[in-house]
Amino acid sequence: MMNNETATLAGGCFWCTEAVFRKLKGVTHVTSGYSGGWKENPTYHDVSNGQTGHAEAIQIEFDPTIISFETLLEVFFTLHNPTTPNQQGNDIGPQYRSAIFYHNSKQKNIAEKIKKKIISEKIYNNSVVTEITPFTAFYRAETYHQRYYENNNTQPYCRLIIDPKITKLSKEFADQLDEH
Repeated sequence: MMNNETATLAGGCFWCTEAVFRKLKGVTHVTSGYSGGWKENPTYHDVSNGQTGHAEAIQIEFDPTIISFETLLEVFFTLHNPTTPNQQGNDIGPQYRSAIFYHNSKQKNIAEKIKKKIISEKIYNNSVVTEITPFTAFYRAETYHQRYYENNNTQPYCRLIIDPKITKLSKEFADQLDEH
């Protein structure tokens, strides 16, 4: 664990992103929370009102000898729509924006490289709007948001929104999945 690194990503609802990244080999911990804003210790209610500057985000602890930051970003860009400002599907507001909060210059360079690659390969028809900004703070979301998919996978939102993301992950990143 001493060699673990941290990644902080926002790609819409944190229930979705947390569920996806928990499935990857080399990811040791994923926490749902808020990042990218100015209000200290925001609540879900605060962030939902769109007045904190925060995005729903996840903080990922990962072992870079097993999974690279680059691979995490490839998964990130594949499993959300990075072309819709302040929106993922029916979730609308600045808290649902696409963002990479880099922790060091190496992460910044990798994020910029991956974003340029996606743009040059014309993977999406519209412009990629993912922010690449320095990490400043991360605030853990309320307990009921942690492991939401694991604890509520029969809920309609999970079945309609998260299950297809898990299926896509299984198809496109099968070699990266943790077997247990």
